[in-house]
Amino acid sequence: MKKLILSFLLFLAFTVLYGQKYFTRNGYVRFFSETPVENIEAKNYQASCIVDLETGEVVSKMLMTAFQFDKALMQEHFNENYVESDKFPQAILKAKIVNLKEIDLSKSGINHVVLEADITLHGVSHHYSINGTAENQNGKIIAQSSFIVKPSDFEIKIPKAVENNIAKEVQVSVKFELEPLKSKQ
Repeated sequence: MKKLILSFLLFLAFTVLYGQKYFTRNGYVRFFSETPVENIEAKNYQASCIVDLETGEVVSKMLMTAFQFDKALMQEHFNENYVESDKFPQAILKAKIVNLKEIDLSKSGINHVVLEADITLHGVSHHYSINGTAENQNGKIIAQSSFIVKPSDFEIKIPKAVENNIAKEVQVSVKFELEPLKSKQ
């Protein structure tokens, strides 16, 4: 009987711990830059993200080659000349939700979320404070944000010949539909 109770308590603790983690493999990331010469937009639907609501830790990763552009030549230049995807294949965000105690995702409603994040891109890490929202929709967490990054923050070199074609600041928008992480049983 003691073994049965202990097994049940361990199962319950394991389930509760996993119930605090949410995950996706197909998050949406878009970047947009606007200049007088041309606008550049790319979308990535393959970003992974895991959020631990108990600790406030957030990790997101995406392959740089998964960004899709309207023009194939832009995509080629982005991967080969700017982010050098062969050398630096992923972008990684590691963050902490700093206002975790103010967030209640057990019921529906939009929660304001503040992240202190380190983004690693092109082999360089840069720190950002990121504001966003998180909402419980039928047991899934919908997390969204929009923030500005600068290619220069990541030592991405823009040749003088095209420096007017590429904005000094790039708008990044993200939307993750996160589901509870299930234990492997």
